[in-house]
Amino acid sequence: MSSLLAFEEALTAIEQAASVRVKTETLPLTKSLGRILANNIVAPINVPPQANSAMDGYAIAYQDWQDGKAFTVSQRIAAGQAPTPLQTGTCARIFTGAILPAGADTIIMQENAQIEAEQVCFHPSPQQSDNVRPSGQDMKQGQTIAFAGQKLSAMQIGLLASLGITQITVFTPLKVGILTTGDELIPAGSSLKSGQIYNSNGPMLAALVSEAGHKVTCSLHAADTPEATEQALQQLIKECDVILSSGGVSVGEEDHVKGVLEKLGTLHLWKIAIKPGKPLVHASLEGIPFLGLPGNPSSTLVTFHWFARLLLSVCAGAQATRPEAYKIKAGFNRHRAIQRDEFLRVTIRQGKAHPHAQQSSGALLAACESQGYLHIRAQELVKEDQEYDFYPFHSF
Repeated sequence: MSSLLAFEEALTAIEQAASVRVKTETLPLTKSLGRILANNIVAPINVPPQANSAMDGYAIAYQDWQDGKAFTVSQRIAAGQAPTPLQTGTCARIFTGAILPAGADTIIMQENAQIEAEQVCFHPSPQQSDNVRPSGQDMKQGQTIAFAGQKLSAMQIGLLASLGITQITVFTPLKVGILTTGDELIPAGSSLKSGQIYNSNGPMLAALVSEAGHKVTCSLHAADTPEATEQALQQLIKECDVILSSGGVSVGEEDHVKGVLEKLGTLHLWKIAIKPGKPLVHASLEGIPFLGLPGNPSSTLVTFHWFARLLLSVCAGAQATRPEAYKIKAGFNRHRAIQRDEFLRVTIRQGKAHPHAQQSSGALLAACESQGYLHIRAQELVKEDQEYDFYPFHSF
């Protein structure tokens, strides 16, 4: 397990090893924003249920149309009213959203109507079915319109409400535990002593987990000892569906996470051929998925975006999706290839990707001042104006 696993192989291995870790519950539709559907939704009715008017205007039977003909208005139909069948040779005054009367098949918008006494003439000539929304135009009864694993957005809640659905079955929130390690780390608000730094990974990971729609149920910090690391992991095993850690997964004498994992569980993979983020470890602890992210903040961010996000999605019952790449031209050259897939923090200016001056794995400001990652594959040179995959941060 000492050789580096290729980036794509690691993604596939983590996805395939993951499984749903949560139960289901039924909620009011209005309380389900951001929740993950537990089953497919089939439309119980047509939407719209009946043909209706897309315009304020006049309903006619197209076969009654004659150029210059004057129509008598035989009824007035507002939205929400039940019309009577259209009398032959007449028209009906109709408003947007109103049901089309039986016998009518065409709506002429009111801008094309000339009212003379109690009759109406129309110009120009209509086309049959103009301005008619047919029954089932949006959704047809029996059509699958939402799928298990989809995260419910405001648009989907509106869609389901239009079908009369009031209750929805979703997965319960995934309970995520977070472990940070390192004697040098202290919480914000404390006074820094020589050799100490503030713990940024704990708050960042908690925010990333919450942003992804999951629940942080326990967040711990362990001293750099095997005993403290094991004690923290034992607590997280009892309380969480998935465990994420940062730090302690490299090969230093003070890196104890990997050793404790081998004692308590099963190690699946260690070390990925990416930059930043090489010392990543994937394991199982009493059946609970564990992902150990590197301790450098930018490495933590990159590996969360690519690996932890995928693992958490599958465990939460969501569809496993990869972020969408956009082809962007490089605005720079780099004549040295490296052995790992690299994710440069870049900004797009004038249609080209420009790397932030600071690409250190320990620097977070670079990400905050950038728009996304430019993916430079292993062994690949960078040539100005050549296209590479760009992943905006908002796609994760």
